[in-house]
Amino acid sequence: MTRASEPSVRFARLTRLAASQPLPAALVDMDALDRNATRLVREADGMPIRLATKSVRSARVLRHVLDAHPGFVGLMAYSAREAVWLASKGFDDILVAYPTASEAEIELVVRAVAGGARLVLAVDSVDHVAIHARVARRVGVTLAVCLDIDVSSRFPGLHFGVRRSPISSETEARRVAQAIELSGALRLDGVLAYEAQIAGVRDHVPNDRPMSAILRELKRRSMPEVVDRRSAIVAMLRARGPLRFVNGGGTGSIRETRADASVTELAAGSGLFAPALFDGYDAMPLESAAFFALSVTRIHDARTVVCSGGGYVASGPPGWDRVPMPVWPEGGALIEREGTGEVQTPLRFPSRAERPSLGDVVLFRHAKAGELCERFDVLHLVRDETILDSPPTYRGERSTFF
Repeated sequence: MTRASEPSVRFARLTRLAASQPLPAALVDMDALDRNATRLVREADGMPIRLATKSVRSARVLRHVLDAHPGFVGLMAYSAREAVWLASKGFDDILVAYPTASEAEIELVVRAVAGGARLVLAVDSVDHVAIHARVARRVGVTLAVCLDIDVSSRFPGLHFGVRRSPISSETEARRVAQAIELSGALRLDGVLAYEAQIAGVRDHVPNDRPMSAILRELKRRSMPEVVDRRSAIVAMLRARGPLRFVNGGGTGSIRETRADASVTELAAGSGLFAPALFDGYDAMPLESAAFFALSVTRIHDARTVVCSGGGYVASGPPGWDRVPMPVWPEGGALIEREGTGEVQTPLRFPSRAERPSLGDVVLFRHAKAGELCERFDVLHLVRDETILDSPPTYRGERSTFF
């Protein structure tokens, strides 16, 4: 989880640097990001980490992490078109962890593979296999694919996990693996088995101790069942042929997943930025590294200011945990009936003395990681007292994929 109290001097420094830029602005504290990356690699304990691009969405930051932290190996992309774009920039060993049913997108990947790119597409059904094989045969390339399996847990009256792949048993996995083998155009390269109910569910829900206790107990019960199911499916597939990788985990479950002998690599990305949702995890201590800054453009009353922009609400179940969190100046709070607005965001402070002035800067944390980059064209990369560079995000390179 992120540190309970961040040094105010760091937030004040970031706010000062943001004031030198056109606002709104997004900033990344590269010192904090590097410390987070070091912690993730240390926690992986020698197991390679595939870097999840959706949590970063900046080619420059992706390259920095891969070059500066050798424990990160390869990329986990979220879009087939994104993977082709990243390959064109020189990135290698890219797993697209979310399937596509578009023949046009698959053909882009297949043609990139024909040109020497190492790209792998996820499949989770016989229908997926048929579409991918048809395109691969048309181009004349053997395409590497990854079998995405479901490791959600089913408790009485409760589906604990996400609804993604329909493959949850050895029988279902064998059926799709056979289709891959018979296709004549595809090769099973690996397995993706992401335990989202462990990695993506917080241990602590603010102001709700009973729910926090329930979630921790569900996670505790789920993990052994995940390991058993994943291990059985992987053993069956390995008996049919070699697998280059078995990918599992996320920032929130590195410790648990690395102990599974069937897994050969982990995945992580959000932990580099450590967004606000990570405050509720019991994992390793991480530091918030990504922020955005807004300008105070109105003084509503003695305690209330209004900032321009700010309506950057994160995906997932609707709720207050999905809205940005004001972090500096201290004491600022969103107003319940207004939240973060499309073009302006009001904040209330404890007193006039603590309230910022017209033209001052307010620093926020986003609830999630990579989604922040869909709102900004550049990321200002900060070290110490300096903005080192302001490279483009995916959006800044006109490369938004969803």
